[in-house]
Amino acid sequence: MVETVHVPLGERAYDVRIGTGLLASAGDEIAPLLTRPRVAVVTDTRVGAQHLAALEAGLRAGGVGMTSLVLPEGETTKSWAHLQEVVEWLLAEKVERNDVVVALGGGVIGDLVGFAAAIMRRGVRFVQVPTSLLAQVDSSVGGKTAINSPHAGKNLIGAFHQPALVLADTDVLDTLQPRDFLAGYGEVVKYGMLGDAAFFAWLEENAPAMVAGDVDKRIYAVRRSVEMKADIVARDETELGDRALLNLGHTFCHALEAATGYSDRLLHGEGVAIGCALAFELSSRLGLCSQEEPSRVRAHLRRMGMCCDLGDIPGALPGAEALVDLMGQDKKVIDGRLRFIMARGIGEAFVTSDVPKEAVVQLLQDGLKER
Repeated sequence: MVETVHVPLGERAYDVRIGTGLLASAGDEIAPLLTRPRVAVVTDTRVGAQHLAALEAGLRAGGVGMTSLVLPEGETTKSWAHLQEVVEWLLAEKVERNDVVVALGGGVIGDLVGFAAAIMRRGVRFVQVPTSLLAQVDSSVGGKTAINSPHAGKNLIGAFHQPALVLADTDVLDTLQPRDFLAGYGEVVKYGMLGDAAFFAWLEENAPAMVAGDVDKRIYAVRRSVEMKADIVARDETELGDRALLNLGHTFCHALEAATGYSDRLLHGEGVAIGCALAFELSSRLGLCSQEEPSRVRAHLRRMGMCCDLGDIPGALPGAEALVDLMGQDKKVIDGRLRFIMARGIGEAFVTSDVPKEAVVQLLQDGLKER
């Protein structure tokens, strides 16, 4: 069972294919894009051990050959050093502008390889083969590519470079550890919170079965998430307006990731879940929505066994003022002012710079006291 979501961006339009068996049919899926039957695949050690052989077999079945580069896993791979390694390897493999580079992995590999494809030969096409739930519903779609800066923060060095195709094989989700799957679910539930109250209600009822392995529910959750992202990206490809809505929870999340050293203390999707809960709590404190809304958000996250409070992060955290300073390094700062994604209710998010700093500091201070 495979479904298709089209991302309508004119000459940069592409399809996101979602369903089972897509690694096995990768050659047939990718071959129409090729002028010569070969691709260059970049992955990481963990994903490569689990899925690289299956991808190679799927490509071969469609008459496509491949060469591959395996990088270390983890957020620290999104670095200048590994960007240079990928670009130099692609050049050594004589990858041309008409060729296709394949990113096989989660968000780290997708972001890094997409950025390498964007800058090599002034733009080479690439295909996303996301292997985490988070990457399937978020980072593989929309064309954001980037690496991190050791001095400034996350994803501050990058480019918009749309993929030519996304193959989201839901079979690979069976290989995820429970913590990784739930971290990805943080991005899924975000879509309901920001713009589709009916989807949030569907998740309240069906997410436990989806996490337990229900294939149809997994495909629906991925498809609906991708549909929502594709619709927003089509309206605002380079994040000048509506696309900022996709950052619900991320202003808090990126500060918390920086505070924890981009380590396994806090996975990205866990930070998103905590950030969404904080955004709804802040919205309630500012009188934008009722207290029932953040309570409902937290209740669902807790039922799913997810992080939703600062106290869920192990180890020490800096103080509230220091966390706000880390937010100041975020990409969403415009003219020195932070943009927050606030909510009038579940499914009713909006972007604003009119958030008093003292309210943010107090929110974080309260959360830190409860640790």
